[in-house]
Amino acid sequence: MTAQIKAPAGTKIVLGSNQYGKAEVHLVKITRDTDRHQIQDLNVTSQLHGDFAAAHTDGNNAHVVATDTQKNTVYGLARDGVASPEEFLVRLGEHFTSKFDWVTGGRWAAQQFFWDRINDHDHAFSRNKSEVRTAVLEIAENGEKCIVAGLEDLTVLKSTGSEFHGFPVDKYTTLKGTTERILATDVTARWRYTPEAESAGIDFDAVYASVRSLLLTQFALTHSYALQQSMYNMGQAVLEAHPEIAEIKMSLPNKHHFLVDLDVFGQDNPNEVFFAADRPYGLIEATVTREGTEANHPVWANIPAFI
Repeated sequence: MTAQIKAPAGTKIVLGSNQYGKAEVHLVKITRDTDRHQIQDLNVTSQLHGDFAAAHTDGNNAHVVATDTQKNTVYGLARDGVASPEEFLVRLGEHFTSKFDWVTGGRWAAQQFFWDRINDHDHAFSRNKSEVRTAVLEIAENGEKCIVAGLEDLTVLKSTGSEFHGFPVDKYTTLKGTTERILATDVTARWRYTPEAESAGIDFDAVYASVRSLLLTQFALTHSYALQQSMYNMGQAVLEAHPEIAEIKMSLPNKHHFLVDLDVFGQDNPNEVFFAADRPYGLIEATVTREGTEANHPVWANIPAFI
């Protein structure tokens, strides 16, 4: 018989932290002010914080800004232009927190998908699947804004210049150390801007392009003894180049490539033919930050991910 656990006498059940909104509003904005069209493709999520207790406890919807209204607001604001994902999210956040007195803050997020011109055509595009750009805006109850930008699914590979050895060995260790291996990963990175960045007129598009370039360059140039080392060098390069970024978090799965034994076919394999395994995989995650930077900033509590 299972013992029953009783709540302490006098315990009151109350509503804790909550948010709600419309997720994954797919927005495609075509700018046609010249014959050479521009395309912006975003997946936008809007979630509101504020005085919504009565909706939960009493079913009173007087303060519930319908999720359909939030969806339509995304499209309506896009009519006047999108600019960068970060700037668009700031417009969304400021709209809801200024229009509805009981909305005290919220979380707005976007994914941006990229399109390339077909043969430099003015209005024909092909989807670029190299990576997805991300952005998140949090507005706290005191009105303070926090912006986190990032990218995900940026697949990279080094065919040499990577080693892995010197690790502990016990009875379960079968992996052999190597001074020559393929190093491959899907980069997910998120960087938090300083509080001053949003009001300082930062060119978010330019910073994104720079951070992406720095991550790729350091991955390529680092002679790697471990994926951890490559990750740290990548983050360090970003922080050194961008004082407006307070910290950067990265998640790098180690996409293992195993040398195929061709001896059974009477062939040699001079490090040329590999089996690319999809799972299981090593998963390396870390935060690279500036000394003295606030640890565990509140924004990370509402961004599903890592470290």
